[in-house]
Amino acid sequence: MPAYICTACGTEHPNAEAHPNSCRICEEERQYVPVTGQKWTTLDALSVTHRNSFHQYEPGLTGIGTEPKFAIGQRALLLQTEHGNILWDCIAFIDEATVNLINGLGGLKAIAISHPHFYTTMGHWSRRFGDVPIYLHHDDKDWVTQPNDNIEFWQNETHELLPGVTLIRCGGHFTGASVLHWSAGAEGKGVVCSGDTLTVNMDRKSLSFMRSYPNFIPLDTETVRRIESALGKFEFDRIYGHYFDRIIKPNAKSVLNMSIERYISAITDT
Repeated sequence: MPAYICTACGTEHPNAEAHPNSCRICEEERQYVPVTGQKWTTLDALSVTHRNSFHQYEPGLTGIGTEPKFAIGQRALLLQTEHGNILWDCIAFIDEATVNLINGLGGLKAIAISHPHFYTTMGHWSRRFGDVPIYLHHDDKDWVTQPNDNIEFWQNETHELLPGVTLIRCGGHFTGASVLHWSAGAEGKGVVCSGDTLTVNMDRKSLSFMRSYPNFIPLDTETVRRIESALGKFEFDRIYGHYFDRIIKPNAKSVLNMSIERYISAITDT
């Protein structure tokens, strides 16, 4: 029986003879059901129409995304370190070319995902690389639609994946929404891989913070201040958002601080 994938958000659902009637990720207020209705596909069907592309941003950091755009359209990041490779965030489509390329770069030691909208086909990714662990924050465990024995739910505010690679719970978009900090990135100045826990705006000079991006539901002041506090003790010069071209460099930490003040001013001024 196939595992059906929602075409709106890319989330894989349990194997079944027929597709589900609905997608609980899309029906929740942070996502949406398209006006044309919920539709479904499979990895086999996607392999006929789609492929993955790759872009190296800097030594040790490569983006992986699907063309033509599928579902939300995010790209994953392959982080290479001397202690092993991490896949940050996940995309729904995976094929032999993707597996071969990543294996040629050293394979994967673990997968870590920022929040439930990017869980997609994480179980397939784990199995294709030797059942590597998938790190999700415990606060978001109820959003897993396709259970997998390789999932490890981390708790508390930070979790060191590898030396110099740390997961940081920021909250906001989801309770367990997280970012990845790589201390050796940006020539040793530090990198944050943010998913859309911190969203890089179209101007590439600022960030925003939302409970729902498609439905324009903002976060409150206390929650945004919590994001500021969570990242305060980490140094970083670049932020890589969840799309190929959404990057802030240099002085990304200053941009974050400025963006927080601007955001709070905008929602509190009368």
